[in-house]
Amino acid sequence: MAALWIVIAIVVLLVAAIPVGAVLGLLGFGLDDVYMNSRLSRAIGNIYWEKSIDFLLVSAPLFILLGEIMLRSGIASRMYNAVSKWLTWLPGGLIHANIGTCTLFAATSGSSVATTATIGVAAYPEIERHKYNESLFMGSLAAGGTLGILIPPSVSLILFGVLTETSIPELYLAGFIPGLLLALSFMLAVLVACSLRPSWGGTRVRTSWKERFSCLPDLAAPLVLFLAVVGSIYAGIATPTEAAAVGVCMALLLAAVNRTLTLSMIAEAALGTMKTTAMILFIVLAALFLNFVFAFMGVTKAILAVISGLGLSPVETMLIIVLFYIVLGMFMETLSMMLTTVPVIFPIVVQLGAEDFTGVWFGILTVILMEAGLITPPIGMNLYVAQGVRTRGGKFADVAIGALPFLVPMLAMALLLIAFPQIATWLPDMVYR
Repeated sequence: MAALWIVIAIVVLLVAAIPVGAVLGLLGFGLDDVYMNSRLSRAIGNIYWEKSIDFLLVSAPLFILLGEIMLRSGIASRMYNAVSKWLTWLPGGLIHANIGTCTLFAATSGSSVATTATIGVAAYPEIERHKYNESLFMGSLAAGGTLGILIPPSVSLILFGVLTETSIPELYLAGFIPGLLLALSFMLAVLVACSLRPSWGGTRVRTSWKERFSCLPDLAAPLVLFLAVVGSIYAGIATPTEAAAVGVCMALLLAAVNRTLTLSMIAEAALGTMKTTAMILFIVLAALFLNFVFAFMGVTKAILAVISGLGLSPVETMLIIVLFYIVLGMFMETLSMMLTTVPVIFPIVVQLGAEDFTGVWFGILTVILMEAGLITPPIGMNLYVAQGVRTRGGKFADVAIGALPFLVPMLAMALLLIAFPQIATWLPDMVYR
């Protein structure tokens, strides 16, 4: 019953529009006061110091800075233009370019919000220019942006690795195949929608082969960054944190080559990084204290005992967990959802004893379910980011409705991962086993 009241309290506070970090902090101190007579709050300094000095967490602001430099140096807009020239022949035209560019940008930024915002700014003017269905167009940006937390390098996978002590290089390898399959399934959804309703796909943009080949150099930047970041990790040259620093240096070098490296650009990128990092760390630290309180209350053990008593098979248990995350994703921001639920749910998955249900596999499944939460109203973060890109305004419901078709591939991928865990585990097993 305590666990149930905790979930209800979180939902009520979030619906009241209280910031997520404040919700988690208030709940942690409130539970400590009610159940522990405020004894645990005396240890908060030690908890925060122990967790905040984790070397892996330094990679989060570095990856955020990398995305900011990509955005403000103009690299992202040129990348969008290049991808659009190669994909406009498909039914749906530039909607496919939205997803394709988000996939490329995801392989350098590690953030879903940064991916949606960056590609959205570059793509939005094309709606009126080519008469696209605005709802589907904006929905594709919100959905495509979710790939930022799945395709390496990913800040969310780093946090999952820190929370569960799972190998981050293995998590990165495991994210490749599901991420690419999800991107292709998004494009398939657009293809089906625009084949059934051709008017949604806007006017066809004609591009010559000469134009396509001439823009290939603009696609070199994400490739160089990807090789610098992910390649340095698997070559054994750098840790994930060091690889993030390498990525930042390479992004600055690319900005210099493109003659967009200025003091004002660096200042804007640094300011954006500070704001985003402060928001993330506020949520992280509040969630860490809440998890500390949960541990002393015995919430995790109680939930484990209840689920064990149900006598469910591993697959049935995982289906319940999927349903739980889908419902919770409607009301919680993804980062806070990961930080508050993974420490509770992960021991349940371990206890299942299923050979294929490994920590690496569960990390990918969790991130995909987090992705679904990013485009599920009323709290879906990417929906609000996409709405914020609309300089001409419009109803928030249009973006939410446009993103709904992309929920189907996400849920299908989650079920496929439960049925065939090898989709996520095959690549890391090939490299590390």
